[in-house]
Amino acid sequence: MAAQRTQTLVLIGHGMVGHRLLEALAERGALVDPADPAGPGWRVTVLAEEDVPAYDRVHLSSVFTGTDPDQLGLSTPEFLAGNGIDLRLGDPAEQIDTAARTVTTTSGAVVAYDALVLATGSYPFVPPIPGADAPGCFTYRTLYDVDALTTYSEALCRGATNSEATNGASAASADGEARTGVVIGGGLLGLEAAGALRTLGLATHVVEFAPRLMPLQVDDGGAAALRSTIESMGVAVHTGVGAAEVETDADGQVSGLRLSSGERLPADVVVFSAGVRPRDRLAREAGLAVGDRGGVAVDERCRTTDPYVYAIGECAQTSDGRVYGLVAPGYQMAEAVADQLAGDGTTVFTGADTSTKLKLLGADVASFGDPFAGGGDGPDDGQDGGPQVTEIVFSDGREGVYKKLLLGPEGQLLGGILVGDADAYGSLKPHAGRKLPAPPEAFILPATASGAELPGADALPDDAVVCSCHNVTKGAVAGAIAEHGLTDIGGIKRCTKAGTGCGGCVNTLQAVLDAAGVEKPRGLCEHFPTLSRPELYALVRAEHIRSYTELAERCGSGGAGCTVCKPVVANVLGTLAPELGLRHVLEGEQAALQDSNDLFLANLQKDGTYSVVPRVPGGEITAEQLIVIGEVARDHGLYSKITGGQRIDLFGARKEELLTIWRRLIAAGFESGQAYGKSLRTVKSCVGSRFCRFGQGDSVQLAIDLELRYRGLRAPHKIKGGVSGCLRECAEARGKDIGVIATAGGWNLYVCGNGGTGPRHADLLASDLSAAALFALIDRFLMYYVRTGERLERTSAWLERLDGGLDHLKEVLIEDSLGICAELEAQMDRYVAAYRDEWQAVLDDPAALARFEPHVAGVEFLEPGRGRAAVLEDGTEAALFRDGDGEVYAVGNRDPFSGADVIADGIMGSRDGVPVVASPMHKQEFDLRTGACLDDPKVSLPVLRVPTA
Repeated sequence: MAAQRTQTLVLIGHGMVGHRLLEALAERGALVDPADPAGPGWRVTVLAEEDVPAYDRVHLSSVFTGTDPDQLGLSTPEFLAGNGIDLRLGDPAEQIDTAARTVTTTSGAVVAYDALVLATGSYPFVPPIPGADAPGCFTYRTLYDVDALTTYSEALCRGATNSEATNGASAASADGEARTGVVIGGGLLGLEAAGALRTLGLATHVVEFAPRLMPLQVDDGGAAALRSTIESMGVAVHTGVGAAEVETDADGQVSGLRLSSGERLPADVVVFSAGVRPRDRLAREAGLAVGDRGGVAVDERCRTTDPYVYAIGECAQTSDGRVYGLVAPGYQMAEAVADQLAGDGTTVFTGADTSTKLKLLGADVASFGDPFAGGGDGPDDGQDGGPQVTEIVFSDGREGVYKKLLLGPEGQLLGGILVGDADAYGSLKPHAGRKLPAPPEAFILPATASGAELPGADALPDDAVVCSCHNVTKGAVAGAIAEHGLTDIGGIKRCTKAGTGCGGCVNTLQAVLDAAGVEKPRGLCEHFPTLSRPELYALVRAEHIRSYTELAERCGSGGAGCTVCKPVVANVLGTLAPELGLRHVLEGEQAALQDSNDLFLANLQKDGTYSVVPRVPGGEITAEQLIVIGEVARDHGLYSKITGGQRIDLFGARKEELLTIWRRLIAAGFESGQAYGKSLRTVKSCVGSRFCRFGQGDSVQLAIDLELRYRGLRAPHKIKGGVSGCLRECAEARGKDIGVIATAGGWNLYVCGNGGTGPRHADLLASDLSAAALFALIDRFLMYYVRTGERLERTSAWLERLDGGLDHLKEVLIEDSLGICAELEAQMDRYVAAYRDEWQAVLDDPAALARFEPHVAGVEFLEPGRGRAAVLEDGTEAALFRDGDGEVYAVGNRDPFSGADVIADGIMGSRDGVPVVASPMHKQEFDLRTGACLDDPKVSLPVLRVPTA
């Protein structure tokens, strides 16, 4: 049906799928040339219901965290004008006359067509319950919905009454009453809506009629892990119940939700996200066939019962009898129709992969293939005639992780579910329907616990689809890398569109890059392209370099630094402080190098508050100290938790509270536990020979001595220790970087163990050591690691990288093959002698104290290279930055990804010559001139007026 003359195509709907059709036609050269309007090709008229062009609904929730809606736009005026497309916003189709081949719009305009494509999408289902239309009830589907929900909720949270919120009022009341939002629906959109309400500051409930969350994507085990994670974030979950009635107050505003169980939930906002229904009214009224449960019936070419009318996306019931609610199948339907209109007509749509990978309320959730193969939540026993299905399951309830793979009778991967940790999604999904290239345990067990190495991209066949959204194969990506000399993910996105949809395939794309032999830069970053961390450390030590500025002038490539090199240099200067004559990690220019944790000597949490962790050496604490910790937690409203490292964490402290908390803890004999730094964390111990009848050594005292000797030592990564009083190993010392176990002959020293996501048993370095020999060997081990470890390299990975591994360590540290043992011990002695509690050092330094004020009084108080929060005249909270040349920048202080007001605490630097700040949350970088996120172009910070001094 390729147009050999000028023909008219009418597209009803300008959503993501409709716009993809326009792109596909343009890519095929099928649209009329505006310079030759009478020439061959399709002249397109688009009838859009919304008053904005197509936008990315997949990332709609990012608007709640500060993304400018314009950043979600998919279309540009240049694209429309360059392809002669007549886009009519806010004038949707009202009637189709298939006999006359015309469409009438709500404005009365009549548009004739040679071909018509319905891309009308779907509408939210609102259950027919009393009160569902009351003010305070919303759906969650469009930018209009987001704006209405945001305006209403923000008014509520500012203290306005419900009626004032309805009118957009911002008047605040004094009651301080917490506001509550309820989402009806616990599927994909429902959990996104719950995240939005939480971001808007509402206490949040989720109500799901099914017995579990996300019933179409995950099974009972996955739903339980997801629920645990969501509830740990303060979101209340109610499953197995429905909504019976929205209750209202005297003004007719939402006041509560009555459940089918009879329970009442207080509510100021109700969001309906209980599924969608195909928008097929136009087709029904035009006499086109529709499915029994809705959806315009189409054949494998997406053609309706009228040969001149097509339907794509969520409004269509496809030839396999399904209505697809995901964008990837819609894109494939658009390709099929574009091929009918402008190609050879061979492309068909007979079904689609519904694999999904999402982050919902901070939890990774993914499913692929047929996640319910075999029936229900359990394996098929084969008695119903179905194939034998084998389940491989890994579950960790403590971490909220659940993974399940389903294998067919021949060992082929049928499908799977990943919750809490979806890193393997990119490796697994392309193998759906095929045999796995490695044991299934390798894909779901934590890191190397399975004993098998995870296969790389070279194990994928070229026809494996790595990007479902745009149906891009591994072969297409590899071909683009070779043809265009691509070296990064951005290049792959530009050339193939892979990775530009949901983003779930990015890790796989990186694996394809790696498999293609694309070399990674040798250096630390663009500012030090020729120096690794060990080389940088050696240079600073040998040349006695005392600042980042001096180092950059000597061997940098220009620019203002970044989140990679600045913390590394700060770390190196901290370790070498006694050699360089430096006193404190926050002294002078060093403060501008520190990440937020080291800048405020506390751990940044997801809401922008901090946790405070006093040192409790060896886990030994007095009753009086316990009382003080309890009083501090009570007085400051902090959440307290005993950790696996045998100390107590206090969560929820505001930055300006830290100094007061530290003073009280220091007065009780505590000091900083350095839980925030790449340094020694804790040395865990059992009770040893003091109480245990099996104890062969005083493990408590040794743990205390170890922790006090190595406290605060900055290293390539964090260091953990453990001391067990006998071979029963109650302190789990062999899972630590430094593990010591008492024996009848002294102490055994184990090194380079690791727990967490990549567990590794430590290796025995030496046996039956005296205490003096033990400390000397640990001195050497730690200082050698500090000298030679790469950035963020744990000792376990360091040992595996070292040529010769454990034998090399024994040669260097025991046999002294390099002749540096005495030097390593002496360097450690100097470090220990110079140690000073970092909390106390801040309290003694007026310049450091000023950084803990919540807001800066004016730009004149800004330090070069460091940000501060400020409140502008209109009440907006800004993040102000001054660069080394004195230029001042002002952007919004709210991190668009987390919703926390923390941008001012991020590291300022440069990227490709552009002045940037990196969010302290997850390190996304923002252009300080434009506010644009350089890692996600759909997200940005508002650029604000710089206040005068």
